[in-house]
Amino acid sequence: MPAPLVVVPSSESLPETADAVVIGGGIVGVCSAYFMARRGMKVALVEKGRIGAEQSSRNWGWCRQQNRDARELPMATRSLSLWEEIAADLGEDLGFRRCGLLYLSDDEAEIAGWAKWRDFAATQGVTTSMLSAAEAGERGAATGKPWKGGVFSPSDGVADPARAAPLIARGVVRHGSTVHQFCAARGLETSAGAVSAVVTESGTIRTKRVVLAGGAWASSFCRQLGIAFPQSSVRSPILSVMPGAMGLPDALHTAQVSVTRRGDGGYTLAVSGMASVDPTFQQLRFAGHFLPMFAKRWRVLAPGDLSGLTAGHETRRRWALDRPTPMEKTRILDPAPSPRAIAEILRRARLLLPELTSVPVQAAWAGYIDSTPDGVPVIDPAAGPQGFLLAAGFSGHGFGIGPGAGQLVADLLTGEEPGVEHRQYALSRFSRGVWGKVSEF
Repeated sequence: MPAPLVVVPSSESLPETADAVVIGGGIVGVCSAYFMARRGMKVALVEKGRIGAEQSSRNWGWCRQQNRDARELPMATRSLSLWEEIAADLGEDLGFRRCGLLYLSDDEAEIAGWAKWRDFAATQGVTTSMLSAAEAGERGAATGKPWKGGVFSPSDGVADPARAAPLIARGVVRHGSTVHQFCAARGLETSAGAVSAVVTESGTIRTKRVVLAGGAWASSFCRQLGIAFPQSSVRSPILSVMPGAMGLPDALHTAQVSVTRRGDGGYTLAVSGMASVDPTFQQLRFAGHFLPMFAKRWRVLAPGDLSGLTAGHETRRRWALDRPTPMEKTRILDPAPSPRAIAEILRRARLLLPELTSVPVQAAWAGYIDSTPDGVPVIDPAAGPQGFLLAAGFSGHGFGIGPGAGQLVADLLTGEEPGVEHRQYALSRFSRGVWGKVSEF
């Protein structure tokens, strides 16, 4: 079933021209459009389905610095402040709160890894607290079991996946730009090697700047432009339970299960790494790039089914600009969660947290998490023709760092000095043979 989502209206008509067009209405796309609109640009945000309906509403809602890759940490830190800034500017409740994130473990190697990250984070001005066995037991009292240790990141928090992207999109309109749902972008027109227009199913928008924030669809769209973007998706299950459980942490991660308190008082339940790999021709095309990642994670990945092939988001075929595309056939990626996986998540959650035993299930869904070979996104203004910027491959991290990514996109497209370093996000890193190198953190 679809994940919970606030629905917002579209603008009345498609503009003939725009200072910039953003393709994709997930959290990265809406934040990119929002920050450009705030700077006085006329932006057209086009989305083939509904704003936020794919992975931006299907995630845990975590906004974290804890255990971030060093290449993402500055953007994650900046995003925490931006979540608050956006909410204040719009006067909207995005569900963001710095509740702190709690990690508990009985694995001494895992705890040692957290301690090592804590030492690194301190050099970046990020505070995180290691927990002794006694402290972990106190913070994790709802589990009713002892723990060897843990970590608590007090300044991290959560936002509401059902509200965030749609309400920020409403802010795009408030700042003088437009939002167009059920309006697939079919491709680009160029002139002298530069972007000149975006062709959509509803008409053509003349523009010199384009952001592709297409999530799991980005690589197939790039193929139409002759751009090779290594990207692969996994199907991840998640569920929510009704309000009623008392005394649970707002946000808890363990190897058994992770839980997040929702705005309605219920909880989202998931298991990190419990995902299915649905084979597609795109995966075969980029298999060599992803071998190191799959070799490392094969124990937590299950073989999937043909859902990926039928959905069309990883198609290898080329399409015409004057005919319907796979994006118009599949407006919203809404893959079915594995019933076995949902049952296992619920079993683990109720075993770990007895308060959940009698709380009924509210909903269950799945989403496609798009990844790059090194688990770090591409945010690159040099990935294609002049004026084109690729912002995709957020590898399950996009929701929390969406505001920082959107601000960076706006900086790069408007020529302002970027607030964070961005060279590590270049698409060219995958052709230089360095994609398999992983940061110390």
